Amino acid sequence: MNDHHATSKGDRVGALSRVTVIHTLGPSGTNLEKAAHHWLAERGVAGKVVLHAEVEDGLDAMAFDSTEAILACAVYPRLHDLVFQNLHRLEMADSFILDTHDMVLAGRPDHTAVSTIVSHPAPSSLVAERGEVTLTSSNSRAAALCAAGRYDACVTTGPAAAAEGLRLIENFGPVPMIFTLHVGRTLGDGARTGAGGTSAC
Repeated sequence: MNDHHATSKGDRVGALSRVTVIHTLGPSGTNLEKAAHHWLAERGVAGKVVLHAEVEDGLDAMAFDSTEAILACAVYPRLHDLVFQNLHRLEMADSFILDTHDMVLAGRPDHTAVSTIVSHPAPSSLVAERGEVTLTSSNSRAAALCAAGRYDACVTTGPAAAAEGLRLIENFGPVPMIFTLHVGRTLGDGARTGAGGTSAC
């Protein structure tokens, strides 16, 4: 690592102390919503969590003044795009490990056959051999689509399944997950772009 471009621990702590609004994936019941509230609570911050249909939708709603951030996770399929397409206005400033909600396969109480399943892309491999899998934007959205009768079953979180009145078919349990916090800031806040200014693993 080039020490000239390294961010000191003190700089990171200072930047994180200003974050009071977190934008992340909704609707309510997602693992990202849980993680966002956890991050604020751990710091004793009476902040706000704003939920969006897609993680990237937060980019259109947030302020880039170091007080707002986007929360994503390590298995988010487009995490690399979120990072590298927004180097000029987002900085990955923190990460932490937290168990997800219980991940479950759930269906409607009045419907026992399972041939079509809806899932967010990340956990879809849990049911790859169980039926025809259709992908959607979030675990909570999957539960809503199943409850509406569009699919026989869904991969979702325990809270989202309960909120939609779905029956439990299988509980896969919680998953230890890495969550990543991306703070919005302007180029004047110490952005490191240009030749030699960024690096990738």
